[in-house]
Amino acid sequence: MSATLGATVKEFHEPRARAFSSPLWRLDPFLLLGSLGLIAASVYVVGTATQDDIAGDPHYYLVRQAAYGAVGVILMLLLARFDYSRLRELRFAIYGVAIALILLVTAIGSQTRGSQRWIPLPFFNLQPSELGKVMLVVALSAFMVERMRQLSQVDTTCRILLLAIVPAILVVSQPDLGSALVYMAVASAVLFVAGTKWTHFAVLGFLAVASVTAVLVAAPAVGVQVLKPYQVDRLTAFVHPTNDPRKQGYQLKQSIAGIGAGQKTGRGPKNATQTRLNFIPEHHTDFIFSVVGEEFGFAGAAIVLSLYALLIWRALRILTMAKNLYGALIAGGIASMLMFQIFVNVGMTIGIMPITGVPLPLMSYGGSSVIVTFLAVGLLQSIHVQARMAQASKGRPDFV
Repeated sequence: MSATLGATVKEFHEPRARAFSSPLWRLDPFLLLGSLGLIAASVYVVGTATQDDIAGDPHYYLVRQAAYGAVGVILMLLLARFDYSRLRELRFAIYGVAIALILLVTAIGSQTRGSQRWIPLPFFNLQPSELGKVMLVVALSAFMVERMRQLSQVDTTCRILLLAIVPAILVVSQPDLGSALVYMAVASAVLFVAGTKWTHFAVLGFLAVASVTAVLVAAPAVGVQVLKPYQVDRLTAFVHPTNDPRKQGYQLKQSIAGIGAGQKTGRGPKNATQTRLNFIPEHHTDFIFSVVGEEFGFAGAAIVLSLYALLIWRALRILTMAKNLYGALIAGGIASMLMFQIFVNVGMTIGIMPITGVPLPLMSYGGSSVIVTFLAVGLLQSIHVQARMAQASKGRPDFV
């Protein structure tokens, strides 16, 4: 009788035990909360900012942003169930596909406002330079693991940087300077997390300053234009925005005016004149934070930045708990990718950073940006899930 009862109890508890041991039950709840909160805020803000942009279809951008977010969430959950360690074996293929997609833009890419960055697909335009950010993190992390025994050698640092410079140069020619800068930030983060010597970073810092000086000052002085004139203007407009208030300085002035007008609690969607009357260019993409500041004021901006802080905190936490070095490098690369884009995008809307066209992750309108960011979050979730499963297999207490 007792044996039968014990078997019955066991049969009752086993399905529940299997359910709670599922990878989805081991997701990082704070990371999930942060990403879902940001995409929900994005859908609402994009909807209010663009309701007058398409005549006869006030919900054009809102519906599409919601669809991109839904696809991104599904892909995130699927990727969370996947063991990220398997990607290490595919490093050459992942890197090669990233380069091939960027090159494919030159052959069949669509051109908009002088930029050729997108590959037309049935439902949206794919921007390979965005997808390349996550693919580069995965590939560089794998290459770095293979070179850990030669970490102190200059050759290792040069190889990792060269692997990032190649796609960076390709996307600059599209032109997409913002993505190129993200690639370099990712490479720097991978080197830092791996433990590269500080002397290597000192030399790299000197070379970076020298390169910027050569591109913006020395080369134009001798008649060589590395960057197009409008790119130079956008990069330097934040230093003296009043020198050219009708051109590159115009975006910055209108953005600051909109954020300042929002004050503590915002003017509300109906009274946000800078947004509703299209004084702020690209208010649903590059300057979406300006819309948040004008419509919802300091309070709304603080909520959005708090969600980003939650995202970054969990990414760094996952870095420390990864079951292997490969996971730590991926988490570090993704954290750097997110931090760099957030700092540059928010900074350019308030006049402390140059205007580079870097989107605000999970806030700026765009299928490629939203989906790729959710793929990055999915990788973080995968690292978290695998770490918790590894702890459970060793009989150690679970952690958050």
